[in-house]
Amino acid sequence: MIEVLIILSIILIDQLTKYLAVIRLKDIGSIEIVRGIFNLTYVENRGAAFGILQNHRWFFIITTTIICVLMIYFLITQSNTSIVLRISLSMILGGAIGNLIDRIRFGYVVDMLHFTLIDFPVFNVADCFVVTGTILLAYYILFVADKVEKEVV
Repeated sequence: MIEVLIILSIILIDQLTKYLAVIRLKDIGSIEIVRGIFNLTYVENRGAAFGILQNHRWFFIITTTIICVLMIYFLITQSNTSIVLRISLSMILGGAIGNLIDRIRFGYVVDMLHFTLIDFPVFNVADCFVVTGTILLAYYILFVADKVEKEVV
């Protein structure tokens, strides 16, 4: 049940921040928050990470939907698996659904977080959770999964 709470919270926070970006940033473009380090910058991303595969909307919608359905199926059928695995998948799923909502509604994903110090590509809250969930999933695979399998055997 914690998975549903995580997924819905991420979607809510993501969509709220994107809504605020649209109503506050779209017309002005960018606001410097910390000089030379961090801006809030409105971007309509029609691609994937770092803007790759621009204008392949249906590819992203179909691929994301399939992956989300598989993750939901796994979370439902494997509810007795490690909490670390369930949380990591929930974070990835919440972020993926947040960006999927944008792709379906607008045809692009709203991005607004911009670290100008290293000129990192503009991203959003959903992206943060997808990356954090993926790092947690990698941790699980590298350091936890093997121990869990040994305990089961």
